[in-house]
Amino acid sequence: MTTTNALREIEELADMGITLSDGTRLSARVWRPVDSGTDPVPAILEYLPYRKRDGTCARDALTHPWMAKRGYACIRVDIRGNGDSQGVMEDEYTQQELDDAVEVIRWLAAQPWCSGTVGMMGISWGGFNSLQVAAMQPEPLKAIITLCSTVDRYAEDIHFKGGCLLNENLGWGATMWCFSSRAPDPALVGEGWREMWLERLRAQPFLPEIWLQHQTRDAYWQHGSICEDFSAVKTPTLAISGWGDSYMNTVPQLVDNLETVVKGINGPWIHKYPHFAIPGPRIGFLQEALRWWDRWLKGIENGVEDEPDYRAYVMDGIAPETKSLYRPGRWIAEQTGSTRHLPVETLHLTDTGLDPKGSLTAQVSTPLHAGMDCGEYGSFFAGPELPGDQRLDDALSVCFDSAPLPQRMDIVGAPRIRLRLSSDKPQAQIAVRLNHVLPDGTSARITYGVLNLTHRDSHAAPEALEPGRVYDIAFDLDHIGYRVPAGHRLRVAVSSSYWPMIWPSPERTCLTLHEAAIDLPQRPAGEADEWVFPPEDGDAPWDIRTLREASNIRRTEIDKANGEVRLIIVDDSGLVEDATHGAISGTIARETWVIHPDDPLSARGSCHWTSETGRGELRLRTETTCEMWSDAEYFHLKSGISAFENDTLLYQNDKVSRIRRNMA
Repeated sequence: MTTTNALREIEELADMGITLSDGTRLSARVWRPVDSGTDPVPAILEYLPYRKRDGTCARDALTHPWMAKRGYACIRVDIRGNGDSQGVMEDEYTQQELDDAVEVIRWLAAQPWCSGTVGMMGISWGGFNSLQVAAMQPEPLKAIITLCSTVDRYAEDIHFKGGCLLNENLGWGATMWCFSSRAPDPALVGEGWREMWLERLRAQPFLPEIWLQHQTRDAYWQHGSICEDFSAVKTPTLAISGWGDSYMNTVPQLVDNLETVVKGINGPWIHKYPHFAIPGPRIGFLQEALRWWDRWLKGIENGVEDEPDYRAYVMDGIAPETKSLYRPGRWIAEQTGSTRHLPVETLHLTDTGLDPKGSLTAQVSTPLHAGMDCGEYGSFFAGPELPGDQRLDDALSVCFDSAPLPQRMDIVGAPRIRLRLSSDKPQAQIAVRLNHVLPDGTSARITYGVLNLTHRDSHAAPEALEPGRVYDIAFDLDHIGYRVPAGHRLRVAVSSSYWPMIWPSPERTCLTLHEAAIDLPQRPAGEADEWVFPPEDGDAPWDIRTLREASNIRRTEIDKANGEVRLIIVDDSGLVEDATHGAISGTIARETWVIHPDDPLSARGSCHWTSETGRGELRLRTETTCEMWSDAEYFHLKSGISAFENDTLLYQNDKVSRIRRNMA
């Protein structure tokens, strides 16, 4: 095996078959040096359901050929039941999925063109299962790079944040309802493509129905949550995420808890690889990854294990931008650990504001549409998805402002809110936002946290509140790196609802705050970068012809007739044709979230995805829809899927279900 990174000529295989022990054929797209048969190379596996033929092509084109030219075989595998792979996917992160991955890793290691060492890399789903597979300790797997992933499937994914039901549970379920029901490419799988598609459609699970059957942190969520046993992950781990995403907490959790070599990077980015993410500054992720693979897959002594444990971008506080292309700031580096060791300043929520000390008696009973400027749970489409100006949400909340800061403050880490409170109802929620108030009154969200108060002691065994009883409550807000300039103010905004981020409790509640304080982790404010990354790099972009331009819509409406408030979202990915093999692909995602400010049982979410694929005279389309609403006792779900071949209906299935609420 050559241990230099001299550029090598590569070849691409559009459909390398990997047949599992049960006979299921997985489809892999491969980039590898043409001479790897005589000079074997390590393998890097990316393993996920998002369709290598037409789903992840843009990022694959930038990433995998670049790495292959430097002496690696990059293998992009569609998991069972997705894209061009056979079989059926029953749920996310099943044991079947993970066992398949282990089989793939062992198969790769045994190929004559592979040196016998394997790395695993991925963002989101691929980052999740990289961690989960690493915990299974397959011998050939020597290192992983996990991006935008989680260690806790219950509390740190798209399901239940702080025990509150995230509306992303429905929204992302609708995404998978669309992605996994799409047809394989007939040009790759051959004449059996239609029957393969029908098998997939007939077996397609509506995942929110599964997820809602587990409203507490039970064995279902413990499976795949590596926080159950951090010591199981023994492979060196590079973890990366961004402040514009929903998985920023994972990076410090891994840095502080894994017992192996682990390095973490949190940048300003949304849910994208950092060599093409927004907002900038981007970094040379591929160069960082190459050094990681060189060290652990090729045994090159390059010192990556001696670099700082945690590198994070501290964003300069500016007016909020719902779509941001660049955030000014600076890079900091912590040699040992992430942020636990940083000093903390405590400010109290008082009757006069946010002060070093003082008494408090405040009631919080916010209109149920408080939160309309929360932005997406995690920005994915790169549209106007980041939190907007918080002044409207602040006006609906109970707010505590500091005096103008005498000097700038760098908040680095996870602020912790501590409360003594009582509720007038047995079920209640609380949302706490830490905001930056500019001199002109503009309010920017720094970070936030939510808690289902019945989960105050346990996500596994929630307990109803005793109305009127005073409870001591504490929880963390999300990790952040943020600079508040001198002369600006901090604001803590407290609400008893946070729509459309979380589903409301069955009854509108009134919380009484008796005492409250927030602990702010701080780092000495500096001027210069403490770490300099190489500039972004990548291979040639995906060669496509655009048939329909991409577009994004975010619109809020108030119905003056009945008082309902609606958030309407349309994300059109556009329609493109692959210039190499002629396949066309595109999606349109539509979401509507409706609530009446006074009625929690008026909450309703609906999603509709249109997906198009095909080539030449063949056009394949799926229309997937879902809705959710609730009464005091049940969640109600409605889902539908229709599949068309050249506008002729090939398959249709509609279903309704209800699931009893369990303090959610």
